[in-house]
Amino acid sequence: MDIALHVTELIYSHTLRSHILKMPLLNTRFLESHRELRLAHLALSVMTMGYVWQEGENDTVKMLPRNLAIPYWKVSQSLGLPPILTHADAVLANWKKRDPHGPFDMENLELLVTLPGGDSVRGFFMVTLLVELAAVPAIKSIPLVINGVQCGDAETVTSALEEISQAMEGMTDALKLMHAYVKPEVFYGIIRIYLSGWKDNSSMPAGLVYEGIQAEPMEYSGGSAAQSSLLHCFDELLGVKHEENCGAFLTRMRNYMPSSHKHLIQDISLQPSLRGFVQQEASELLTAAFQLCVTKLMALRSYHINVVSRFITVPAARARQLRSQGNSSQEETVSRAPTALEETGTGGSGIMSFLKTVRDRTRDVSLPLDNRAMQKSTNGAQPQNTQYTTHQTHLQSNTF
Repeated sequence: MDIALHVTELIYSHTLRSHILKMPLLNTRFLESHRELRLAHLALSVMTMGYVWQEGENDTVKMLPRNLAIPYWKVSQSLGLPPILTHADAVLANWKKRDPHGPFDMENLELLVTLPGGDSVRGFFMVTLLVELAAVPAIKSIPLVINGVQCGDAETVTSALEEISQAMEGMTDALKLMHAYVKPEVFYGIIRIYLSGWKDNSSMPAGLVYEGIQAEPMEYSGGSAAQSSLLHCFDELLGVKHEENCGAFLTRMRNYMPSSHKHLIQDISLQPSLRGFVQQEASELLTAAFQLCVTKLMALRSYHINVVSRFITVPAARARQLRSQGNSSQEETVSRAPTALEETGTGGSGIMSFLKTVRDRTRDVSLPLDNRAMQKSTNGAQPQNTQYTTHQTHLQSNTF
């Protein structure tokens, strides 16, 4: 923790690697609780990203030293997470309230550990956390939908779907905060490289050797919004089927989630078809509630494309322009960005084509709807509180 809490300063002084090389080989057997393991994974992840990318894309390393690699591997195995910084680390397990009794908002939240990028790196992780928080009512409503479908209760399903669409709108509203708290040139020029992995990355084509684990290099993708379980849950619930390449990438990203999240997505996928139930019931209100969820999910994905354009596509164009002019002045923050990531996300996907294809496949589950039904759904009463009993093992676990 002494090193993890000072990763940014050590990177800027070019001494993080030397500090890590002097670190003793720590024994992970003293880590007993889930929370201790998650904190250890977060700390070791941030140290690893700093160690690999300390000198940028042109002076990476081929091997993670054993005194970092061995405990990192053991903690990762205990949690079922890969030995690289994931969304579950940087966002879900990387916050605390300044005032424990205060609100869960930007002013009262701070990071446990950080990376280069100053206020923008805090803003990026915290806004993403608030998007996750906005989704909580939707995740809690999914078992209501599943139970309602199984029991043939169209009214309960309608009410729960209205709750889900409201939460999706809240997620989009939370995502809009990104523009207020993150500077595009800082995200693109400074932060992104520290979220990058060693799979599908031309800066590290062979991957990374985890010394003391195995002699052959291993490949892991960097952080990605696709590692959040939220949209996976919504896709499975609504029946969204993705194009082959996009679907394969999304499925692979599930291996970067906590195991309970992955199991929840799998559980939802095994339930009777919600879309089929909506078609069978032929209820105007139910169809409108389902279609509103599809519309709100498409709106969220469209807004994400807007964010990616501002924070990646536009700065990338600026960086290319500067290079073509032979101007790589450090005064232009975007000039510091790694060229290997210009057309891809940090998770390794071809980012804009991927996001647009995923959004367009979401549209494919739309159901025909007359204007009167949509008007009733949009302007109707607030969803009722419904009492229910259901098996919610994954939802009720006190894990994050």
